Amino acid sequence: MEWQQAIKGFKSYLKLEKSMSANSIQAYSRDIDKLKQFSESQEVIIKPIAISLADLRRFLTWLSELGMLPTSQARILSGIKAFYKYLLMEDEIKIDPSELLESPKTRRKLPDTLSMLDIDNLINAIDLSKPDGARNKAILEVLYSCGLRVSELTELRISNLYLDIEFIKVVGKGSKERLVPIGGSATKALKIWLDEVRVHILIKKGEEDLVFLNRRGTRLSRVYIFMLIKDLAEVIGLKKKISPHTFRHSFATHLVEGGADLRAVQEMLGHESITTTEIYTHLDRDYLKSTIIQYHPRS
Repeated sequence: MEWQQAIKGFKSYLKLEKSMSANSIQAYSRDIDKLKQFSESQEVIIKPIAISLADLRRFLTWLSELGMLPTSQARILSGIKAFYKYLLMEDEIKIDPSELLESPKTRRKLPDTLSMLDIDNLINAIDLSKPDGARNKAILEVLYSCGLRVSELTELRISNLYLDIEFIKVVGKGSKERLVPIGGSATKALKIWLDEVRVHILIKKGEEDLVFLNRRGTRLSRVYIFMLIKDLAEVIGLKKKISPHTFRHSFATHLVEGGADLRAVQEMLGHESITTTEIYTHLDRDYLKSTIIQYHPRS
């Protein structure tokens, strides 16, 4: 089996069997393409089914010598493991060479968060006199109120809004659905956008059910959401480097800081593993440490 054939089959498997999004499939493909480049850089090109554990270890060394950070190496390794799991399942190989491969040791970076004041300032910086003002306010309110990924926001459907009972249905990674509560401020901003502004847009066929549209009646891009938040941060002079994901981090951190159950936060974020959610307990630890220092008789 040649590299192109193996990669093509792997992409079909991710799409049809794992129901992954186009962005995820593209990311996995890039990971395997790096391994393909490594194999082609050797004196004798190594076919995908001939790769050994020793080859994969040399591949990680190769990535490191290229200047790639351990976190990036670990992410690529995740894609490689999925690739060889696929080849094993297809009986193209008898032994998974990646099974005993250890990930590079990484330090888990705590995500940046916004304070409530930061969030208020960003939302208040939106010029509501402009045609897209109501929409942009609704975007930020929903990002923070529901902790959505940017792709979940751009794909949000009107048919999945249950504003009368204050819930929305979100289609996340792997087409997995979850119900997320939505707060009063976000509901109000959404209704203004939907009932007073969006109704006047000529919508392109096939996009009728999407919540957020541009002036041409087509879906918003992920890049637009990034640029919107970056521009608002500049307007208020916010020095933090923020993105749409920062609102998701802030949503989770503020919930945990307020005493929310981790399992409930896990459900709302759509995390498969509780360990992913546990990163948001960092502020709680700081609070507990200061409380112990202040009040414990033996401190």
